Amino acid sequence: MKNKGSNSEPDKRPAKRAGENAMNATKVKDVLTTGEVAKICHVAPRTVSKWFDSGALHGYRIPGSKDRRIPLNQLIRFMKHHGMPLNGLMSGSSRILIVDDEHDIVEVLEKILEDEAKYEVEIARSGFSAGLSAEKFKPHVILLEMHLKDIDAREVAKAVKINPDLQLTKVIAMSGKMTEDELKALTQGGFDGYLKKPFHVRQVIEAIEDAMAVVY
Repeated sequence: MKNKGSNSEPDKRPAKRAGENAMNATKVKDVLTTGEVAKICHVAPRTVSKWFDSGALHGYRIPGSKDRRIPLNQLIRFMKHHGMPLNGLMSGSSRILIVDDEHDIVEVLEKILEDEAKYEVEIARSGFSAGLSAEKFKPHVILLEMHLKDIDAREVAKAVKINPDLQLTKVIAMSGKMTEDELKALTQGGFDGYLKKPFHVRQVIEAIEDAMAVVY
């Protein structure tokens, strides 16, 4: 990943590309119809029905109806098992989880990412709450402070990577204490990018886009 160098003041000018893309997007649903799955997989709806009926694709039927519903995590497992590209799953509003206990940084990031870049943003101020938030929110990207007080951030990243319900989640390390080389080395150990504090918000948006561009 390219060097996300530091700057002294947050830059509140959003990346135009990110804002325009996000405003034209629709939210990724946690439960999909067979028609929605068909569009993602580029097949006919009846093909999805056959996958469901054969037990290859797991889901459930609406009580009192023949309508089928496919949980997103089951679709991801099915697509990965069959070597299908996951690009179609990344087309919704980007969900960003910020895990950081530095109030000022979190406040600026949340406001700009929500108001200007049109991301959906949630905040976790500890490693413990990060795990709970990730399970519920299913973020596309986690911005993870490396120096949390209650847990090793590497353990948080590891837990995300082994969780079958978070297959699409990318983890970006953030630190104002680690050197550029130390941060870069994290990308060889399970992280999908890094940001050295202090940084411009524009650089954060670019890092998020870079991470989400890699679906495997």
